[in-house]
Amino acid sequence: MALPVIVIAGSDSSGGAGLARDVATITALGGSARPVVTAVTAQTDGRVTAVEQMPASLVAAQLEAALETGPTGAVKIGMLGAAQAVEAVAAVLSAWPRLPVVLDPVLASSSGVELLDTAGRDAMKQELLPIVEILTPNLPEAALLAGLPAASTAAEIAAQAEALLACGPRAVLMKGGHAEGAEAVDRLFAADGSLRCFAAPRAPVSLRGTGCTLASALAAGLAAGQPPAAACEAAKAFVQQRIASAG
Repeated sequence: MALPVIVIAGSDSSGGAGLARDVATITALGGSARPVVTAVTAQTDGRVTAVEQMPASLVAAQLEAALETGPTGAVKIGMLGAAQAVEAVAAVLSAWPRLPVVLDPVLASSSGVELLDTAGRDAMKQELLPIVEILTPNLPEAALLAGLPAASTAAEIAAQAEALLACGPRAVLMKGGHAEGAEAVDRLFAADGSLRCFAAPRAPVSLRGTGCTLASALAAGLAAGQPPAAACEAAKAFVQQRIASAG
């Protein structure tokens, strides 16, 4: 049986993303989750109306308590919301170097509201990425973190992945949902120079929370002992099933 996954993220009152989606995903895969709340958001599928950030000290206390509760298989990080929260999470997790961490870098809502400012992104690159097992940005997020225009070719995607790998994560999964073409291709770039691609037909539907779902499913796979590439493949298949059922 897989060990529990700690999920660090904001709440979403619509239930479409954030902690609700993380817990639902991990539960559907037969696992269990320990939630750490970084922010409370009021939002619908179309807009964010309010965001209340949790104090960094409270985020750290929640994470420490979750870790002390018992053995943990993996950590999934989503919305952090502020540089202080990024720093607090990095400080706590740095004491657990063998615990696989999946980071979904939530920088903005689907409706375009900024959820992590420049100071937060800088803290993420400098303090959090060095302890991350797999970073899972979409193309706009990767461009923001790399400080480059959004990638549109395979060569540009590879260059941005290399720039992010230089910040310290052991692998970067560049998600292809925002790219063009008949297939959505996710590319797993590892620090050892290897590359794995996971392709699926592009569905003609827009669905919130797919990034949360993918990262949580990936963390659940790692917690169950799957190697990174196998966990990525299984997570993408799970997301495709959710998209198909929604469409």
